[in-house]
Amino acid sequence: MNATVKRTSNDRMPASAPTPGIGMRIQSRLPRMSEAMRKIAKLLLDSPDAPLRLSITELADAAGTSPATVTRFCRVIGYSGYAPFRVAVASDVGRELARDRWSEDIGRAFGPDDSPTEVMSTLLAAHTRSLHATAEFIDLERLKDIAARIAICSHVDLYGIGGSATMAEEMQSRLYRIGINSHFWPEVHTGLTSAALQDEHCVAIAISNTGRTEETIQMLERAKSAGALTVAVTNSPESPLAQLADEHIVTLANEQFLQPDDLSAKHSQLFVLDLLYLLVAQQNFGRTTTMLSVSAQAVSPHRRPLRGRRAARDQEQPDAEPAGDHDRNDKEHA
Repeated sequence: MNATVKRTSNDRMPASAPTPGIGMRIQSRLPRMSEAMRKIAKLLLDSPDAPLRLSITELADAAGTSPATVTRFCRVIGYSGYAPFRVAVASDVGRELARDRWSEDIGRAFGPDDSPTEVMSTLLAAHTRSLHATAEFIDLERLKDIAARIAICSHVDLYGIGGSATMAEEMQSRLYRIGINSHFWPEVHTGLTSAALQDEHCVAIAISNTGRTEETIQMLERAKSAGALTVAVTNSPESPLAQLADEHIVTLANEQFLQPDDLSAKHSQLFVLDLLYLLVAQQNFGRTTTMLSVSAQAVSPHRRPLRGRRAARDQEQPDAEPAGDHDRNDKEHA
């Protein structure tokens, strides 16, 4: 099963934040489609407005399949049938026009003559769009299943090269603090060594924006052959990494900046990893809170005390009376 994304609440998205198109929805579900459905997907990706011009029978004929397959296709991408799908396509086309105008204003890639304010607005808009697009396609039930496996596994391996190694290290640190035995490997030789030692009680997570980083693919492939549950975190559900993994979590980043490894990709990666971490933490909430408290106390002597107004304000506030003492005093005065 592959972890893809679907919206959980339209009401929570700000009206100013553009929603991802049906094309992204189709792309994210391609690995779950039959060959006949893939024909429909190709037709729609090449001609997004086709449902506005064609009946269900005409669309089926154009794709070389049947109306029943078109109906199943609609259900796979989240619609009850062809009619509601056509309504969504019409809305999507209108939204794309509005999105283009919005992109021209604050969503375009920055230029050499842009002011700092324009650069900031462009960057903020790109990150916001990426986060909303990623949240749009998360299958929370499948992500919860992955979290449950991590919570009871004997070991978690995390693989990432370059910028993705930073995300892998961050996730490893968080999992370790709540009692999950985990390691991250930013180098292929040590990563392959660890991957070969995994088994069916382990989970291996590979992070790559493109899903085409050869070293990351090799490490996940070795972990899978050793029996581990493999998870890919990538921007491309059709990438070699996603196709290799038992599960994949799609992170979407559409804005283009100066570097190939998109700036907003890191925020999408961190978002899904944070969500996965929190779902793991919920699996044994008592142990999680205890371990986080213990680790916080361990480093507290290395933090400087509060000074200035805030410290004075805290000293002026009397300590809260314990609830038990308060109840006892009430009884004594009764």
